Amino acid sequence: MSSEGLVMEERKVSYFGRIVFIAAEVFLISFLDYSIANALPVEMARYISLDVLYCLPIIQTARLTALHAMRRYDTQTSTFVGVAIALVWSATEVLVSWPYFPVSAFVLNTFTRSVVFTVIGRVLVKLWRERKYAYLDNLTGLANRLDLLEKLETEQGRSERTGRPYSLLLIDIDRFKKLNDDLGHHVGDQALKAMAGILKSSSRQVDVPARLGGDEFVLLLPETDKLSCDILVKRMEASAQQIFAEHSWPISLSIGMTTNIGKNIDAEMVIRLADENMYQAKKLKQKMMQGDSGRW
Repeated sequence: MSSEGLVMEERKVSYFGRIVFIAAEVFLISFLDYSIANALPVEMARYISLDVLYCLPIIQTARLTALHAMRRYDTQTSTFVGVAIALVWSATEVLVSWPYFPVSAFVLNTFTRSVVFTVIGRVLVKLWRERKYAYLDNLTGLANRLDLLEKLETEQGRSERTGRPYSLLLIDIDRFKKLNDDLGHHVGDQALKAMAGILKSSSRQVDVPARLGGDEFVLLLPETDKLSCDILVKRMEASAQQIFAEHSWPISLSIGMTTNIGKNIDAEMVIRLADENMYQAKKLKQKMMQGDSGRW
């Protein structure tokens, strides 16, 4: 079995295990609730309420169905799991109160609980999806500025505590406006997506590739010093040059970098430093191009 197959199998086992746990929790709460009610005198039992405990399986079921539905993009999962847990809950009531529990109450309780589980699960699915997309750039699928700033602040705090380095690259696409004007915005979008692909292929799992907006991108590199950054920049420039040439796009990259080792600095300032270094790199490139043209 492939590694992806093993991961999927582990997820199925974990998902089934959570359902079993919630079902056992529902059974225990229902058993305690009805056992206490039946064991105590009516005068005392009416003052004891375990109803608040039922919030636990409701929240856990909603979270479970929402997470699973979000992975599979299948909101029907909320209905399936919600009904299953509602059946367990109602069946436990019947078992504890047998033979005095009416069938009509079983049907009504199952229906209402299924509706509650399903509605809460679907609402959470929608909320978590909206939260997820609030942190993504719609065109490239990279992190957006909001997500980048949060992760940059986290990395900055870690560096201040440990004294370990991190680096940040700010990448600008040269002559991108001309590409848009000459070939159209659809080609510009293709170039932005290609740039996102270059960042993804050049980054590790712990790195954060992001799009600031327009033709500006950022790559946050935890545990990375300046020497490692220099190597990565050369690799990215070579990869971009090859991909842009394959599409006959008259564009290139200007990359500015900054490395911080435990220094107390604001996240926005880190980005500004990288931005200033990027413009210095752009000016240097322009001077070199002018010098080459002058010799000819």
